[in-house]
Amino acid sequence: MTVELTITPESGSARGGPAPESVFPRLEPLLAKVGKPIQYVGGELNSVVKDWSSTSVRWCLMYPDAYEVGLPNQGVQILYEVLNEQDWILAERTYAVWPDLEALMREQQLPQFSVDSHRPVGAFDVLGVSFATELGYTNLLNAIDLAQLPLHTVDRREDDPIVLAGGHAAFNPEPIADFIDAAVLGDGEEIALKISDVIREWKDEDRPGGRDGLLFRLAATGGVYVPTFYDVSYLPDGRIQRIAPNRSGVPFRIAKHTVMDLDAWPYPKKPLVPLAETVHERFSVEIFRGCTRGCRFCQAGMITRPVRERNIETVGAMVQNGIEQTGLEEVGLLSLSSADHSEIGDITKQLADRYDGSNVSLSLPSTRVDAFNIDLAGELSRNGRRSGLTFAPEGGSERMRKVINKMVSEDDLINTVAAAYGNGWRQVKLYFMCGLPTETDEDVLAIADLAKRVIDTGRKVSGRSDIRCTVSIGGFVPKPHTPFQWAGQADPDTIDSRLAKLREEVRSDRRYGKAIGFRYHDGKPGSIEGLLSRGDRRVGKIIEAVWRDGGRFDGWNEHFSFARWVSAAEQGLAGTGVDLDWYTVRERDYAEVLPWDHLDSGLDRDWLWEDWQDALDEVELDDCRWTPCFDCGVCPQMDTSIQIGPTGKKLLPIAEVKHKVTA
Repeated sequence: MTVELTITPESGSARGGPAPESVFPRLEPLLAKVGKPIQYVGGELNSVVKDWSSTSVRWCLMYPDAYEVGLPNQGVQILYEVLNEQDWILAERTYAVWPDLEALMREQQLPQFSVDSHRPVGAFDVLGVSFATELGYTNLLNAIDLAQLPLHTVDRREDDPIVLAGGHAAFNPEPIADFIDAAVLGDGEEIALKISDVIREWKDEDRPGGRDGLLFRLAATGGVYVPTFYDVSYLPDGRIQRIAPNRSGVPFRIAKHTVMDLDAWPYPKKPLVPLAETVHERFSVEIFRGCTRGCRFCQAGMITRPVRERNIETVGAMVQNGIEQTGLEEVGLLSLSSADHSEIGDITKQLADRYDGSNVSLSLPSTRVDAFNIDLAGELSRNGRRSGLTFAPEGGSERMRKVINKMVSEDDLINTVAAAYGNGWRQVKLYFMCGLPTETDEDVLAIADLAKRVIDTGRKVSGRSDIRCTVSIGGFVPKPHTPFQWAGQADPDTIDSRLAKLREEVRSDRRYGKAIGFRYHDGKPGSIEGLLSRGDRRVGKIIEAVWRDGGRFDGWNEHFSFARWVSAAEQGLAGTGVDLDWYTVRERDYAEVLPWDHLDSGLDRDWLWEDWQDALDEVELDDCRWTPCFDCGVCPQMDTSIQIGPTGKKLLPIAEVKHKVTA
């Protein structure tokens, strides 16, 4: 059900004038009837509520998942702060509401609201949605509808907000082209301010051309993709024939945005401290952005090139400020491969020295086997918090690791875990993928052999029997702008069959059964993620049908329904000559026009194809940070360059560090 937003003269219009009324008086009585009501009330430490009438451009930022997942998201927090630092811009937040509150909101005709001031989302200029995964698309549709906005961009009214997509999934926004007005690729800090400038100028000129005029101004910058200004034609066999602008002044290709001087953007400076429990209870500092390791499956590594490091002084200042601003005591040093920072040894040692004896602890995300060392791990656990270590070999066999360009040998892994177990660690987690290109049953079963060798090594070097190894496995999903964008995806039955064989292999030997934990997801959600990640505009009908049938929170196992997606695909693709398998298990050839070919990540298409051929030939490629350039195209095309240290700078001790109290 969709209901219209009615704004009374007393509450002001959706653009300009007095602020729209808060919906909180109507929301508050409903909160006693829903789970975790505190997630909807706002007022977190470091949150911002500005005077509506004193600002000229208003953003509502959304992470399309529950508060507990969305609030810690770095991208949203950074944009929230960058925008609110400008006195003429207002930025607030909204998250996906759980089905219990959704039902009450529809019953009471209560619109989607911001958590900061509980203003209707429909009153803002921009609804900016950051996607980390395509499985959040149904939540986007639900938020648009709950905001009492027309679902399709062609039906939007002059005063409706611009629905703007960002995040990694925005590098192929074609499946949601019917529902979004625009998309941006890459880093958001600078382009968000530029978009705000365009909106302010358009308003100051009395909105020439109306909504269409604003979208044209955004598109004409070359850095904002407006799908409605592009037409897609198809060949008789279902493949795309052409994607081209349908009006003059709109660029044929849209470039991604890259912030080159990360030290000039040390955000977030005032991180939000959640009121409700969230998935991460820590303060995170991004120590560098981008990755050139060249893992062929990794979209994040490909689309965020080049590598740009923050220097040790900036990292130290961000850590100190974050602790002071939040009171949090765990600091995550984040990036796609944090141990690859050229100053990671100095960073961890000097931070550990600075906070030695305090309650502050440091952590890294999963660490590459060949970047790990005991000194590094020792600094991270100096304050007594020695959790398990996580490594990601990704492929079970040496052959598979060559295919995916994960240049880690089995001996590398064994030597690393031997050092870890020998220095007091008792548990190691290993992450793998199943369904990789050219994979066989034997490649997957090799995971069991590797895990057993890890346990044997741990028992030998530690002299203990309480050694644990957890094997975590995810299904491989081919992603745009990677060498595997042409690959066929393994079907769910193949994934499930291989995982069943692997589980049986691990459990069949009593010497290891209890020592090796086994975590995995079945292949069905990955199949739908594959549909959405490489889909074109025809997939929009499927997303809409799933949403209308009750699809919400598809990234959560308990809410995901494979049968619903399969049924919607059969209906939505009827008469098109293509089906679910056409989008997923089918291998593409070089000549095929891919739905995202007009969206420029900086990577040369021919280079990606050559790397795909190297994968099939099991040829590895070095990290270009430390070797001559391999001509991927990013640096010359985007006028960027790899920025790495070491700088030779040192952290100064801070005057006062609160030490933990001992009895």
